[in-house]
Amino acid sequence: MRVAITGIGIVSALGSTRHAFWNSLANGVSGIRPIESVDCAGLKIRHGAEVAGFEACDYFEDKELDHLDPFAQYALIAAAEAIADSGVSLSDALKERTAIVTGCGLGGKVTEDQGFRDLYADHKPRFHPMTIPRAMTSAATSQISMRFGFTGPSLTVSTACSSANHALGQALWMVRSGAAEMAIAGGSEAPFSLGVLKAWESMRVVAPDTCRPFSKDRLGLILGAGAGMLILEPWERAVARGARIYAELAGCGMTADAHHLTMPSREGAARAMRLAMADAGLTLEDVGYINAHGTGTMANDATETAAIREVFATPPLVSSTKSMHGHAMGAAGALEAAATALALYHGVLPPTANYTTPDPDCDLNVIPNVARVAKVGAALSNSFAFGGLNAVLAFRAV
Repeated sequence: MRVAITGIGIVSALGSTRHAFWNSLANGVSGIRPIESVDCAGLKIRHGAEVAGFEACDYFEDKELDHLDPFAQYALIAAAEAIADSGVSLSDALKERTAIVTGCGLGGKVTEDQGFRDLYADHKPRFHPMTIPRAMTSAATSQISMRFGFTGPSLTVSTACSSANHALGQALWMVRSGAAEMAIAGGSEAPFSLGVLKAWESMRVVAPDTCRPFSKDRLGLILGAGAGMLILEPWERAVARGARIYAELAGCGMTADAHHLTMPSREGAARAMRLAMADAGLTLEDVGYINAHGTGTMANDATETAAIREVFATPPLVSSTKSMHGHAMGAAGALEAAATALALYHGVLPPTANYTTPDPDCDLNVIPNVARVAKVGAALSNSFAFGGLNAVLAFRAV
């Protein structure tokens, strides 16, 4: 069974709608800027891709916010947009057969950080009573279920930076197999808290200014926040109801490196790409674009290049949209899946922003700085996580 993408919802550093997101991607506009939500006076990390101009009170009542960490807020907003965008009629029967599969790497770290500050710095004797329900990684899934009345299979996947791709792959297979009639799937993340920033600072992989994937002078990743949600449904059902179809989510490949906790593996990444194409029934010649994991770190970009070159004798066009929306960890794959589907739909491939000097260790067919007008038949979107957990999605153009 073919699976159609009929709805897309986005919250990101490029704006809190899919239109704002796509407009920035198509114009090579980066959302990386000085961090505003955290006092960075004692930090080396000063730049991030925070959600642009976000005011929670524009979307939620005060009593609702008492139950919602920012990562769940982003997920709910993106889910609402995706459902509306799909134009689907939510009957009681469909709600019972709709799956929710979200990805999240960290959960409610803003909530946790505040709780620990209250406990250790301010010596308050009690946590907020909703601390656990706000902070649990599955909170976004639960909130989407309750908000829209979905009562089908619902779960959260947490595999660090591959979380959203794993979630989308699971949702694809559930719809394809008939285990669900429809799925809302993607990921969300809200990493901008002092504790998270200090933890990332200690790893020494965050750039001091901006993200330059595949450039010789790249200095590391830039953290991002947001959410992406996609509506997946059987192709025949989408066509029958006259839905707009952005692209087909055609396949997924998942592997584990069994190699190292933080250093990526060429072999594991290459195998995931091959498995995604096999699952989708694609040949090497079919794939005209890869939305790369492309974090901007020295190790990742060189290893991903080697993996792509192992699979493709002549690499297709490649870009990393993390150069614009940052590395949103558990949400990264969802933002990049949306970017890939929109690229196929519009016939415009987003660029790698901030690209400066070619690196011999990253000798790919990189799209630098300016989007490329190109109709391609199929695309891959890569996610490779700490711990060697890999998930690659395959898309086919309509």
